[in-house]
Amino acid sequence: MDNKLRIRRVLVIVGIGAFLISSELLVFRSLNHSLEGFADGLGTLFQRVTVVVDLISAASKVTPHPHQGQTIPEQIWGKWVVTRQIPTTTISCWGAAEAKTLLGTEIEYSAEVFRWKDVVTTHPVAETRIVSAEQFHDGNSGKGSNSSQITFRQLGIKAKQAMIISIHHPPAEITGGTIEIPGDEVLLKNKGTIVFAACNLYFEAKRVPTTSSAR
Repeated sequence: MDNKLRIRRVLVIVGIGAFLISSELLVFRSLNHSLEGFADGLGTLFQRVTVVVDLISAASKVTPHPHQGQTIPEQIWGKWVVTRQIPTTTISCWGAAEAKTLLGTEIEYSAEVFRWKDVVTTHPVAETRIVSAEQFHDGNSGKGSNSSQITFRQLGIKAKQAMIISIHHPPAEITGGTIEIPGDEVLLKNKGTIVFAACNLYFEAKRVPTTSSAR
């Protein structure tokens, strides 16, 4: 009788143990499955975040940033006199009479002012960039064989690249065909010479020596 009771007790204990073990295994599997699902979810989320970050990064490289205005660079500070019209093969909205009106006129640049004759722009915002000879030609010439053409060579610029300084200002009615002001976009030919266009005619201006430099 005692042996049978002991055997029953052992079987009960074994049964309870087996039940507990199987329950723990089920719980563990369920928990493990949940953790795997959670981990998979995190992995998917991380991948999507990475893709979004990459897209934002790529977009920031493609989308131009707003231009941060700067004052007119010191390289052209001072007064300049328009000395000649440069012979080119451009097609212009001006004739010889209009072109002569620019000769002998004065342009002034400083951190506070851009002036051509008595037309004054205060606190001007400027933009500076370097262009190659090819970029300048392609950006300012027509595509056809008989269209307007301009090159560094025509302007007497021997370098392979040059600095262009563009000055922003309200629309003007000076040339009659455009909103430009003579000297609002110049090519820095050398320290004492700048080149600019008006109605697609090109002019050269020379720096006016200051009292200190004249000495």
